[in-house]
Amino acid sequence: METINVPNREEVSENNQAIFDNLNSKLGFVPNLYATFAHSETALGDYLTFQNRKSSLKAKEREVINLVVSQVNECDYCLAAHTALGKMNGFSDEEILDIRTGEANFDTKIGALANFVKDITINRSKPSEDAVARLFEAGYTKENLIDINMVIGDKIVSNFIHGSGQFAVDFPAAAKLESTLA
Repeated sequence: METINVPNREEVSENNQAIFDNLNSKLGFVPNLYATFAHSETALGDYLTFQNRKSSLKAKEREVINLVVSQVNECDYCLAAHTALGKMNGFSDEEILDIRTGEANFDTKIGALANFVKDITINRSKPSEDAVARLFEAGYTKENLIDINMVIGDKIVSNFIHGSGQFAVDFPAAAKLESTLA
């Protein structure tokens, strides 16, 4: 049930129209999630700035975070979008499903990251000592820890926007996991 409509270009402010035009030129369309942010005069621009900030994390690591947080929050929209982005960043379908479990058994460092993200998200900002130790043992730094939390925050915002808006997913659906994380 859609609770927030997805506005088209004519229904948003002039500032947001310019952002729509930029997204159209870069992506070929305006994703429904981004369009929905445009109900606010400033949220879309603020969100895109936040999402595109410089980070100590690689694009692949950011996708691990996006996939795990979206799985914990059961956000079909973000799972679909980040499955597509995960593939663009070199993950196979099987690896993406493994990442979403919070384990990522195919790679020790990615596994430690996925486990930490699952743990901190499920435990509402309070990771276990084991998850933190495993993250640092895998080679992540304090700077990475801050950037990991920034990406978690970014993804929680978009998960909540879709969760409260229930607008259509405009990416190919992500495969379902056989079990849930929480």
